[in-house]
Amino acid sequence: MAKASGRRNYSLTGPETEKALALGLANAEWYRCAIPRARLKELMQRSDGPATRDTLIWFALLALTGGLGAVFWGSWLAVPFFLVYGVLYGSAGDSRWHECGHGTAFRTQWKNEAVYQIACFMMIRNPVVWRWSHSRHHTDTIIVGRDPEIITPRPPELLKVALNFFGLLDATHGLRNMLRYAAGRLTADECDFIPAEERPKVFAVARVWIVIYAATLLACALTRSVLPLMLIGLPRLYGAWHHVLTGLMQHIGLAEDVLDHRLNSRTVYINPFSRFVYWNMNYHVEHHMFPMVPYHALPALHREMLADCPPPYTGFWDAYREIVPTLFRQLRDPAYFVHRTLPPTARPGQPGPLAAELGFPVAA
Repeated sequence: MAKASGRRNYSLTGPETEKALALGLANAEWYRCAIPRARLKELMQRSDGPATRDTLIWFALLALTGGLGAVFWGSWLAVPFFLVYGVLYGSAGDSRWHECGHGTAFRTQWKNEAVYQIACFMMIRNPVVWRWSHSRHHTDTIIVGRDPEIITPRPPELLKVALNFFGLLDATHGLRNMLRYAAGRLTADECDFIPAEERPKVFAVARVWIVIYAATLLACALTRSVLPLMLIGLPRLYGAWHHVLTGLMQHIGLAEDVLDHRLNSRTVYINPFSRFVYWNMNYHVEHHMFPMVPYHALPALHREMLADCPPPYTGFWDAYREIVPTLFRQLRDPAYFVHRTLPPTARPGQPGPLAAELGFPVAA
């Protein structure tokens, strides 16, 4: 474990932004594991096969569980079906948004775009805003003042983390944003990473979504039932827990302002069902270091990188027995973070200009 600086300003327009720019942390060159060029090219090959298969299974399971939930609506028999439907909607939607946003899930780009748009709607994430937000996240991963997707600043807001297991803050924030975008307004932070020519698309999508939600509410009124909302909208709440469970493991509690993904990201082994829901994003060091490798090739990429990376966590328990104490300690000491130790077989990286301050070894 190690210490960094104290309480910080995480906005994209504050003093930390100027500091990151001055230190060369913005748009910097990151460490990459040495993988033979031919092998990396092989791993980066895109294919429609795996994603088409997984997407058809996903849609079929959504139809099956949602349909049976509707058939048994009004009885306890509906509960297990809606529990699964919620995870497939409110959590699997998160990983499909992510991978198709990268454009790597399918080889055929219209398929990436179609699934991306559907998943964005499910997650209440404007597809234009989040495409640019996530691009910045990959360019400046966990660089304070630059990364708009730092889930939990220091000290952590644990109540917000807990509420998001039920999607309460995240989805509410998404709905408020939808209304704001429909009114043609962006925040200063959003203007920092969304090009001016892309902004009209933000507003147009939000207005289409409002029509869909209005139709869903009208269906509830006409049928005098909340069932339409159980199928569209509410799964973002009751099905959110899995994507939060997996998403918190990605970076939380690790080093900020380092230029080595081995030090600010986690790879965690998880069960096959969770890997299907999460689309292999548990291989998160690998994904950040080589984001153009498709999700279905990440296990093979992991094997190529294994000797050059910290040991992967063996499961949810292994990850969270580190994360939970770290979050509670950061309440008292916001400078505290987990220092990932590289194995003897690893090549030393260049963690960045703050390496000495953060206590990381620097390559000669």
